[in-house]
Amino acid sequence: MSREKNKKQFFVCRYLMMTVDPVHIGTGGYRLGRVDLSIVREPGTRLPKIPGTSFNGAIRSYAAYRYGKRRCAGQGQPREGNEGHCGRPTCPICYTFGTAREEGGGFSGVVSIGDARLLLFPAYSMTGPVWVSTRNILEEAGWKADPVNPPATTMDWDRPLNLGWLMIEKTGKVSIEPPAAWRNVKEWLEVRDRIVLLPEKLFSQVVNSNLEVRTSVSIDPETGAAQEGALFTYEAIPRATFLWMDVIVDDYRQAFPSRQRLDEWKRILEGKDEAAKKKLLARWGLWKENGGNEVHDKTVEKALGWVKSDIEHYSSGSLPQNTGSWRFEPAKGDDRPSDVVAAALEWLEHLGIGGMGTRGFGRIRMIGGEVR
Repeated sequence: MSREKNKKQFFVCRYLMMTVDPVHIGTGGYRLGRVDLSIVREPGTRLPKIPGTSFNGAIRSYAAYRYGKRRCAGQGQPREGNEGHCGRPTCPICYTFGTAREEGGGFSGVVSIGDARLLLFPAYSMTGPVWVSTRNILEEAGWKADPVNPPATTMDWDRPLNLGWLMIEKTGKVSIEPPAAWRNVKEWLEVRDRIVLLPEKLFSQVVNSNLEVRTSVSIDPETGAAQEGALFTYEAIPRATFLWMDVIVDDYRQAFPSRQRLDEWKRILEGKDEAAKKKLLARWGLWKENGGNEVHDKTVEKALGWVKSDIEHYSSGSLPQNTGSWRFEPAKGDDRPSDVVAAALEWLEHLGIGGMGTRGFGRIRMIGGEVR
């Protein structure tokens, strides 16, 4: 059976992340209330989240930078000073995230990035910092908790407990178990004995009353001083918040341009098997059967140029641990579109996401991922 048929076409990758800085993903306007610039929330629960649309742009950009192909980040159409996406079938960035170039047509990507949702939220208490959640949230993310009535805690604490300004009744004991992939990660081991499970009706109140709120002022670029009347407040998801996010991979084309596959295509285009060349070029829209039986040398040269260019990017980019592969452990198999996403997520810890980046906001650490 061919490699394409052996590969799994549809699967879900679930990622566990933790905020290293406060994260502000704004709603795009001012509002009346305790802050001027509020963050995005789920409509039904009023719980903060990071929309998948915010992640998608950052992930594509970071993947393109790691691959050393900046033109394939950002907008697809050529603009002044920007070549636009290459749109080639040999490009792992365009293959994974899609392209909308007018020239040569566009195609959709093979990954769908979901919203990052709250899992464990930090709050102040008389015992020090604790992390709050609910049974429904944990179970939806694939975690397990004892069937005890909340409020309950993993701490040895049998008295009323304050969470910020809110005092909750006497707590019981609960045991929480994450999925196997995350049981031994350092971040979880550091907080596992400080978890508080709350009733659904209290969780949103505790979260929204413990968001970080800061005050800033705009700077006049001409004077370098504070701009008059430009004082504003904004809220953010605090550091040490645990989030989870699903990335759906539907690799319907089954032709991800990994380094191994690019080497294989190079051998075909440089070889003498005309039937194999025609099949490959037809898949890329460079040759049609009714256009004649011969494949022109210029067509082969064009396709070979694509392949060689992307092989060079694999060799000269800053892929994980300089492996020449999107995988952190190349020996475990061929690259997949999900590996492109994981490699980009790693850079969130350094480059961040969202607004207020100049104020030390936005960094998120990817703790780990699992295929479901």
